[in-house]
Amino acid sequence: MSDAQALADSFGRIHNYVRISVTDRCNLSCEYCRPDQAGAASLPEPLTYDEIASVVAVLADMGVTKVRLTGGEPLLRPRLEELVARLHAVSGIERIGLTTNGMLLASKARVLHDAGLTDVNISLDSLQPERFAKITRGGDVGRVLHAIGSSLNAGFERVKVNMVVMKGVNDDEIESFLQLTLKYPLDIRFIEYMPIGRGTEGWQAGYMPLGGILERCSKAGWAYEPVCSDDPGHGAALGRDVTMDTTDSGPARYYRIKGAAGQFGLIDPVSKHFCMTCNRLRITASGHIKPCLYWNDEWNVRPYIGKAELLKQLFLRSLEHKPGRHEMPDGLKESGSSRPLQENTVRQMSQIGG
Repeated sequence: MSDAQALADSFGRIHNYVRISVTDRCNLSCEYCRPDQAGAASLPEPLTYDEIASVVAVLADMGVTKVRLTGGEPLLRPRLEELVARLHAVSGIERIGLTTNGMLLASKARVLHDAGLTDVNISLDSLQPERFAKITRGGDVGRVLHAIGSSLNAGFERVKVNMVVMKGVNDDEIESFLQLTLKYPLDIRFIEYMPIGRGTEGWQAGYMPLGGILERCSKAGWAYEPVCSDDPGHGAALGRDVTMDTTDSGPARYYRIKGAAGQFGLIDPVSKHFCMTCNRLRITASGHIKPCLYWNDEWNVRPYIGKAELLKQLFLRSLEHKPGRHEMPDGLKESGSSRPLQENTVRQMSQIGG
């Protein structure tokens, strides 16, 4: 990789991480993710596995080392392990992750691990069956918990559980999620509720900053310590993962309750913008590059697949337009946004903590 082809944007941020949506479809309809329950019949055909593998090979040549497969629900794509195996064989790709709601994961965890998947992110917003079913409009929390256990048994390098914290909805379960780290080697990641998919008024009613979670630890009598430096520029890790780098950590600030088997992270895109350390690109299921998930600017990769040099130039051109930071929630102060979020963006925003 030459310096001229490094995936750098106009702010000097180097991108070595790509998130690829393999489908827009989902088997759940979570309240904050798909509030309008938009129909799926008109969704465009997703990139084929051949197309995805071809694009990743080009990105690897430009310095990308980590790929995360997302959706919708990625396990709705048949034989996803075949794509994982193909990406695992791409020279330069060191980590392959999956973000899933866990409903279909338990029976696939071992085969995905054996194909080369290194880590999984599992969305779980409540441990209470009735509440979980309400949030997800029909989900079974028992299946998700089974998937978490199957993932731990499969031997993934990291198993992360993502909880979107919503005031008055599930914030009374924060301590219960923290307790999971005491016994299990999990990364429990608390994510701020973001202004997506609903009106501003509805979002503000459910929003709460994550700063109080550390205070809750103290009130519960749990001593905690930082696991990874808050400054991604240092990338220093303390404790369990002494080799953990900022690509793996992403936007989370990690802590561990002393003596716990796992750790917990805070991901706060609203109260603490982490945009200037962003190292990721996103590719939608239909094959569009999104340098910033919160903006609608997109570049279609399909006409350039199989034309490596032209595709490289397309990625570099897209990064020239990446903003310094998103406008969340600043842009909501205006009556209307000049860049309304598209439906596929709304669906992917719930997975920002990948």
